[in-house]
Amino acid sequence: MKVYFVGAGPGNPELMTLLGHRLLSQCKICIYAGSLIAPEIVAVAPDDAELYDSAKMTLEEMEAVFRKAKQKGVDLVRLHTGDPSLYGAIREQMNSLDRMQIEYVVVPGISSFQAAAATLKTELTAPEVTQTVILSRTSGRTPMPAKEDLQQLAQMRSTLCLFLSVHKIAEVAQELCRWYGEVCPVAVVFHASWPDEKVIRGTLQNIAEKVEGEGIKKTAIIIVGQALSRDIPVSKLYHHAFTHGYRQGSGE
Repeated sequence: MKVYFVGAGPGNPELMTLLGHRLLSQCKICIYAGSLIAPEIVAVAPDDAELYDSAKMTLEEMEAVFRKAKQKGVDLVRLHTGDPSLYGAIREQMNSLDRMQIEYVVVPGISSFQAAAATLKTELTAPEVTQTVILSRTSGRTPMPAKEDLQQLAQMRSTLCLFLSVHKIAEVAQELCRWYGEVCPVAVVFHASWPDEKVIRGTLQNIAEKVEGEGIKKTAIIIVGQALSRDIPVSKLYHHAFTHGYRQGSGE
């Protein structure tokens, strides 16, 4: 048997990978992140599958379910929101599986930062503006390493995607103003790709007031940077004068 760590994607069931959907639709046992995954995705599991909501479980309780699957000789799907490699808390589960000598596979998924960019109809990178995207968060019950303090990250002025931080939007905006400037564009996307998705656009100067006015305190991603602006340089890849390995440009 195997345990499959499956990325459920950002929320829309159709944004789940074909492999993840197939594994979930055929599973006998599934542990899922009930506080984060849309019910429509969990519903993909067979009606007779054993379902366990990890929001209510400890690691030891999950280990007991892993053992049950091993004893039954059936595969288990461990369903995580977004992509398991980002804030998925899968390392401790893998350590347990290693001790139990249970094989596991990771199936990637679309992250909320990608779904948010799609909703915003924007590229997170922009020629001559930024070619770097930073995925991070602010400190909370899990402290940040000193070298990854928000002020340290902000000095690059790259596109910054902050998870698990919208409840601190006022503090975030204030800290970033020093490096990005008050008029830097910001977007907050709540429940990216869900039916109740909500987008708040603004600047570092006014985004906190707008977000707080909407009462958004969790399950939203913050995206900051000049890449969100429409008044920036665009790629020359398809310009008639641009030469590359597959096309000779006009040179004019």
